[in-house]
Amino acid sequence: MAAKIDIDGYVQGVLDGKRAFVARAITLVESTRAEHRVLAQQLLSRLLPHAGAARRIGISGVPGVGKSTFIDALGTMLTGLGHRVAVLAVDPSSSRTGGSILGDKTRMERLAVDPAAFVRPSPTAGTLGGVAKAT
Repeated sequence: MAAKIDIDGYVQGVLDGKRAFVARAITLVESTRAEHRVLAQQLLSRLLPHAGAARRIGISGVPGVGKSTFIDALGTMLTGLGHRVAVLAVDPSSSRTGGSILGDKTRMERLAVDPAAFVRPSPTAGTLGGVAKAT
């Protein structure tokens, strides 16, 4: 039997900036399981009032153009200025496992280990042209 998901714990963990809870929250929101959809909506509705003045930037381009290198440099510059940065990298899915192949994160060497940054590869799950439906 799977462990019960404690939405209060997830909310507090995300608000406290605890990486493990941020990762678990993203996994919950990306889940396609019916029972997770309700919990994901509860989680998002409780976290959205805390979004504040967060900025969202989308970066796209053909493979090999330097997107990950640019994100690494920009994110490192921003954390150096005292900002916190989260990168949700859309990463191609493994044809064998369906999971992200983590290529983007490995190219963001400085940002991936920066304590003021969170880097999360999200698999496309076979979706052409971008993120999976759940993301």
